[in-house]
Amino acid sequence: QVHLVESGGGSVQPGGSLRLSCTVSGDISTVRSIAWFRQAPAKNREGLAAIGTTDGLTIESDSARGRFTISRDRITNTFYLQLGTLIPLDTGMYYCAAGARLVLSPSSYNYWGQGTQVTVSH
Repeated sequence: QVHLVESGGGSVQPGGSLRLSCTVSGDISTVRSIAWFRQAPAKNREGLAAIGTTDGLTIESDSARGRFTISRDRITNTFYLQLGTLIPLDTGMYYCAAGARLVLSPSSYNYWGQGTQVTVSH
């Protein structure tokens, strides 16, 4: 089993920033990718960014590129998503997930955290 715990969400004004954290524990021997997803109300879960756990390679969605940055701390097994220049459409529940492939498809990830809420409004 792999356990993921997200933190760092909150309420911010447009233009603001947040740093989300995802702490990973358990049997991570088969984990090759950690990804961040977002789910807005009444919308499908959207992949934002992923990072390879062994090589540090990253991929990003078009909506994340230039504003969001994924990174990792290999010592603490903590993964981060830096959110910048936030807009109201970024509002949603943000999840981190662990999987075996560096992709942004939710179906490729077997383990999920409980999510952390991000709300962007005036």
